[in-house]
Amino acid sequence: MKCGLSLDVRDIDETTINIDPIQVGGRLTADAMKAVIAYGDGYSVCDNCRKPNRLDMIKSPPIDAFHRDLAAFVNMDEARVVPGARRAFQAVAGTYIEKGDPVLLTALSHYTEFLSVEAYGGVPLEIQKSSENIITADAAGEKIDSVKREYGRPPKLLYVDHFDYQFGNEHEVKGIIKVAKQNDIPVLYNGAYTVGIMPVDGRDLGADFVVGSAHKSMASPAPSGVIAVTKERAEEVFRTTKAQADLTKRTFGIKEVEMMGCTLMGVTLVGMMASFPHVRERVKHWDCHLSNGRMIVDALLAIDGTTVKSEYPRKHSLTRIDTTGSFDTVARTHKKRGFFLTSALKEKGIAGTIPGATKVWKFNTYGMTDAQARYTAKAFQDIALQNGLIVLR
Repeated sequence: MKCGLSLDVRDIDETTINIDPIQVGGRLTADAMKAVIAYGDGYSVCDNCRKPNRLDMIKSPPIDAFHRDLAAFVNMDEARVVPGARRAFQAVAGTYIEKGDPVLLTALSHYTEFLSVEAYGGVPLEIQKSSENIITADAAGEKIDSVKREYGRPPKLLYVDHFDYQFGNEHEVKGIIKVAKQNDIPVLYNGAYTVGIMPVDGRDLGADFVVGSAHKSMASPAPSGVIAVTKERAEEVFRTTKAQADLTKRTFGIKEVEMMGCTLMGVTLVGMMASFPHVRERVKHWDCHLSNGRMIVDALLAIDGTTVKSEYPRKHSLTRIDTTGSFDTVARTHKKRGFFLTSALKEKGIAGTIPGATKVWKFNTYGMTDAQARYTAKAFQDIALQNGLIVLR
């Protein structure tokens, strides 16, 4: 089957159990699929746009209500949809960072956070990770003190990931935010791997900004995301234009500067909206998703020579595993080399691992049913036994 002359139909999530680290939380719901077809045209959501001509004020479809629901979802005051978490980082950075400003990130921060700081001339500085690959409140406090000594002022902004993308480890977010607040540093909570898959309460955490990646964790088309802020910060990040053209004397109403007017038009927005009721419900069942992930991790650890690089017991469905002492020993002599594992998993209907990876690799079990989790756990052990590895239990 083809989509046009040369574009193959993609059916990975329909025909396999997908454990790709970045894909599983963004799989569309059936309602979102229908919305994508109905609103696929570029400016489809603008059919009923009326003055003052701003996306978050459109009532049909109910985009205005959706924005209010998003803010309530993470217990913040105001929210906007954006083209991915990285655009939310840019919006915050563009509001507060000036050339030469010190900005705190962590040794496990995503590269897009660094780029957002660099784009506005800030100086990105890292909070050190522990030997267990955890960012602690104590380490944050030490780095803040170091910055104050070097720059004569506290950092302008602090970015902190709840769960990082490298290990899927949980960091001391609440404690880090508390330390930052004691130094009057606004905090951006990066919930790319939390908002939409587990409960997030921005007010309880003390965050100024809560950022989510909808195409990663909210069952939405890409690129899509959300930024939710406190009432105080809304006046700053969602500030409206004051520009006036010199010749025509035109002004531009209440368009928001950091949002570049409107953000998500058409398919990305309605897909996000159609999935939202399902997303709001599924965060209540995070424990079940976590349990399924732990089952698979434990099955892998039962294969002699396998270790887990992420914190254990697991607190997230994203895991970094080390099979250097197990599957990689097979790859050294197998005719397919490292590709034997990908091939064996494919034969069992499991996709999403990096082709050829048998040393250190990541996977994500989010969204599996209990039956799929049991099947996947058994599949890994069956592949191990078929290739002469020892399964301990």
